[in-house]
Amino acid sequence: MSSSEKPIEAVIGLEVHCQLSTDSKIFATSSTAAGEKPNSLTDPVTLGLPGCLPVLNKKVVEYAIKLGLATHCEIQRESVFARKHYLYPDLPKGYQISQYEKPICLDGHVSVRLKDGVKRIGITRIHLEEDAGKSSHVDDEAISVVDLNRAGVPLVEIVSEPDIRSSEEAGAYMRLLRQTVRYLDISDGNLEEGSLRCDANISVRYEGEEKFGTKVEVKNINSFRYVEKAIDYEIERQSEMLRNGEAISQETRLWDEAKGKTRSMRSKEFAEDYRYFPDPDLLPLMVETDWIESIKEALPELPDQMFERFKSMYGLDDYNADVLTQESLVARYYDQAVSVHGNPSALANWMGTELFGRLNKEGKTIEDCPVSPENLADLVRLIDEEVISGKIAKKVFDEMFSSGARPEAIVEQQGLRQITDESAILAIVEQVLEANPQQLEAYKSGKDKMFGFFVGQVMKQSEGKANPQLVNKLLKEKLT
Repeated sequence: MSSSEKPIEAVIGLEVHCQLSTDSKIFATSSTAAGEKPNSLTDPVTLGLPGCLPVLNKKVVEYAIKLGLATHCEIQRESVFARKHYLYPDLPKGYQISQYEKPICLDGHVSVRLKDGVKRIGITRIHLEEDAGKSSHVDDEAISVVDLNRAGVPLVEIVSEPDIRSSEEAGAYMRLLRQTVRYLDISDGNLEEGSLRCDANISVRYEGEEKFGTKVEVKNINSFRYVEKAIDYEIERQSEMLRNGEAISQETRLWDEAKGKTRSMRSKEFAEDYRYFPDPDLLPLMVETDWIESIKEALPELPDQMFERFKSMYGLDDYNADVLTQESLVARYYDQAVSVHGNPSALANWMGTELFGRLNKEGKTIEDCPVSPENLADLVRLIDEEVISGKIAKKVFDEMFSSGARPEAIVEQQGLRQITDESAILAIVEQVLEANPQQLEAYKSGKDKMFGFFVGQVMKQSEGKANPQLVNKLLKEKLT
């Protein structure tokens, strides 16, 4: 088989940086708030002033342990902070405090759900480090400005094994990590604001080969879609070079969304270039077993656990279980609604269509939803008890969303109770048939589609309040 015919596979590893939602920075007391005036959230430690010593934020360690336990890592009883040296304007000290040889978490894994099944992706390590500041270029001027508010914000870096083989797998892995940190309430996982960022290491080789190809790193991708697009572009670019016998350079590239391609940034650094050594200002981090166990006992129900429970407890299919467990607040809303009225399927449908649709339209989230889970459950109960029809329920829901009122109150105030009196519905049926002789004759001559016309007329005349099942039953009896 010629090289042009051999199948090529990609080998991908992701380095995901996640900002932790602590009130203060990892080694200093200044705030981690976003959106503040540039350089207003600094202090002597953040600025790297001489003689200022870092002090580790205990909450940061707790959050890292939570994530390590959630991703099946081994929590290290001893880890060490190191200095990673590079000279950037947004790094005042001239080095970043990170972890190198002894990170806090090792040897974990997660399982991602894909179209063709579940895949396990290994996690090499999770380590703690401080974020750098932010450099911005000024339009039409040959200068850059630096904002050090972000400098010192705590990060965890999650380094995967090179187990990923496609952009689909990479996207699923990143989405699961974001979902996990949000369930743990240790980060908002906001990609647009840079709380979650990804460096993708991509190489290609002919299928069956064991040796890895030359690795190319694509830096600082802050969107699931961009991660997938950048990986697809690199696989195609490197595959073409491999088939043509061209040498692939080990380099760092950036994703250019406007051009839909990656572009070269610099040659790839090696670990030696950073001159790592243990930070002499920070003692080794010692984590007691009792502390790890207490954190483990307090862990919330995690996304995969919630997904499986929703399927087994509520009988949901994969799609609905996935939709309802994407966010922990959504899952809790659903749990609460089902506890009030036990119709899991109907509640899942109402949440997946009417509720989410209206929230998206209004730019709201489940946190500021005006319809409480109890009120949504009561609305479904009114349908199940045939107090209102499904069509009227949508009208009631709109009013609930606008006012936050209880569905029973809306039904009573607006006179929306369903008509279930057969004699009352029969009277309307007879009026409709009498008022439409031509359509009646057409039906009798074999035009069965006219039946729907009569149903519509009865519902219209009853203002949508006639019980649809009774309307169909009585019409069939009258037209037989």
